[in-house]
Amino acid sequence: MQKKVLSAVLAFIMLAGVLVGCGAQTNTPGAGSTTAISSTPAGTAQTPAVTSSRDNVSVTVGSEPDTLDPGLNQTVDGATYIQHLFDGLTRQDKDGKTVPAIAESWDISADGLNYTFHLRDAKWSDGQPVKASDFEYAWKRALDPALASVYAYQLLYLKNAYAYNAGTGKAEDVGVKATDDKTLQVTLEAPTAYFPDLCWTPTYMPVRKDIVDAAPVDWFTKPETLIGDGPYKLKSWEHSSELVFEKNDTYWDAANTAFIKNITWTLLDDEAAALSGFEAGDIDIVDSLVPQAEIQNLVASGKAKIRDMLGTYYIYLNNSKAPFDNPKVRQALSLAIDRQYIVDKVARGGQLPAVGIVPYKVPDVDTTADFRSKGGDLLSKTADVAKAKQLLAEAGYPEGKGFPDVEMYYNTQSGHKAIMEAVTEMWKTNLGITSFKTPNMEWKVLTEKINAGDYQMCRMGWIGDYIDPMTFFDMFLSDSSQNQIKYNNAEYDRLVKEAKVSNDQTLRMSNMHKAEQLIINDAGLIPIYYYVSVMLENPQVKDYYIDLSGFVHMQYAYVQ
Repeated sequence: MQKKVLSAVLAFIMLAGVLVGCGAQTNTPGAGSTTAISSTPAGTAQTPAVTSSRDNVSVTVGSEPDTLDPGLNQTVDGATYIQHLFDGLTRQDKDGKTVPAIAESWDISADGLNYTFHLRDAKWSDGQPVKASDFEYAWKRALDPALASVYAYQLLYLKNAYAYNAGTGKAEDVGVKATDDKTLQVTLEAPTAYFPDLCWTPTYMPVRKDIVDAAPVDWFTKPETLIGDGPYKLKSWEHSSELVFEKNDTYWDAANTAFIKNITWTLLDDEAAALSGFEAGDIDIVDSLVPQAEIQNLVASGKAKIRDMLGTYYIYLNNSKAPFDNPKVRQALSLAIDRQYIVDKVARGGQLPAVGIVPYKVPDVDTTADFRSKGGDLLSKTADVAKAKQLLAEAGYPEGKGFPDVEMYYNTQSGHKAIMEAVTEMWKTNLGITSFKTPNMEWKVLTEKINAGDYQMCRMGWIGDYIDPMTFFDMFLSDSSQNQIKYNNAEYDRLVKEAKVSNDQTLRMSNMHKAEQLIINDAGLIPIYYYVSVMLENPQVKDYYIDLSGFVHMQYAYVQ
């Protein structure tokens, strides 16, 4: 799988074809309060349990994960593993709907600010009961500035969370409190219609204080200490080789999940090795780790399928470092890229050239309308060489002369390598810049550099956590922990923050369209294309699914 960061995430996202914020909620605020009650377990519980003809399948979604700690994860592959090991208050079913999970019901106040979650009888994998206090602890732990969670910003919807995360407030003032073992009270800063959708993202998963306190640094690395509440539990972890999960018999919905008793997650970042393993029958499912030159033939043969995703492939520029602190330099580089050529001749997986920050399939004010379509093309699909040359000259580098040495990092994969080489060749041909170098490195090393701001340029991807444009905007607020490009625009901040706290959809969407135009005009980052997921699939594996955020879900799968 191409390594992709969640927009929370999880980054988020993380839904499969349902419009969040409108129709996907199990309940929405109204007069008085409403209560969501599930008469059947989450997902496919209404379907009779099935028998799998095999007790083990092998799946590849990426290389060695950074972490299996829900509070620290920021990648799609990590979130895929976590979704099998942990269960949140809610879950996403295979139709993309948010349904009750550990919370069997919840109430929402008339003003949309207060949620009361009622927990079902559920157990951790060591047999202890899952308590409301486990959620309170996990959320406050992720917000604790001492943890330095990049994804803490996804919890800033909670009242007083910002002050606590910034080190100016107290944990006890954060708007989450367990009033008893089965009741969790949540207070938000502003009405957030998609809040139940956030509750199944990794950052909102529960963790146990006694487990974390006993081994704060590595509790998630060993089967005996990684105690989860999901359908699977960790059986073994052979680093840089495989993760093995086994069915968790204590899971509250064990009768209707984990029909395949063991999942071997083969850890790879080499497309040729993944394809070879699939062709040999050693790997049943490969997510996105497919050689680009082979995609069309594999799709034609029926071995591969292309699915939509809610994500954008970017080039990140560190706006705080020269020469990228000059917006004209950033604009010139963006204008000199032929995005249509990249998707047609380089990526070749059915991607669409990115014409803005937000991809297609995100609703606007009228939920039958598309945010991207309404916003129009903010970027050209082909290069505007004349304008790019003019801006570069105005920045002090006519015909690329005097442009400093720059390193553009990417994580090791031949697909990323081909794209980086194509882009740097365009900059050489169109702008005369010959000083770009493209070092590659392991994903874990790359994310560490990005989080530390120790880079000039790099490739990056962003996958939405929920189907609302905000999932592509709040990360670039100047005070966001996820603002790894160091973008700083006061008007952008005003527009996005106003949209975050408003319950007026017309104002929200108008603000976000304006914010998108601003960051594109500033070239704070360079969108290249909108993601798709290319999957190699063993047709005998049934009822697994991948959502728009790129999470592979195996909990309802079986082998026929």
